[in-house]
Amino acid sequence: MASIFSRIVAGEIPCYKILEDDKFLAFLDISPLVKGHTLVIPKTETDYIFDIEDRELGEMMVFTKKVAHAIKSAIQCTKVGVSVIGLEVAHAHIHLIPMNRVDEMNFSREKLVLTSDELTYISGIIRAKL
Repeated sequence: MASIFSRIVAGEIPCYKILEDDKFLAFLDISPLVKGHTLVIPKTETDYIFDIEDRELGEMMVFTKKVAHAIKSAIQCTKVGVSVIGLEVAHAHIHLIPMNRVDEMNFSREKLVLTSDELTYISGIIRAKL
């Protein structure tokens, strides 16, 4: 069975898209730690990020860097934190988290509950910085 992220790539499940090309997709996390929390995924389903071929992993990081710069320009933060956990969804993904304090990267924290309008607005201001 395809992962939820593969279903997003296929258009079966909607997302708040930030950036997309032929290999990668960036979209808002709908249960974010902070506003602007974004996920970057390869379109090809691979469970473990370190199983991605070297060249493609490098391309994914360059794509991720572009998204992180847009997030930092759109969301007031000191830096954009990067995390790869890989236990919650069997599809490699990178978390980009705008942060002003290190505890904003704590995945044990309670997640925000944002409305569709808020997510649409946030994705729009980040896309505008690309």
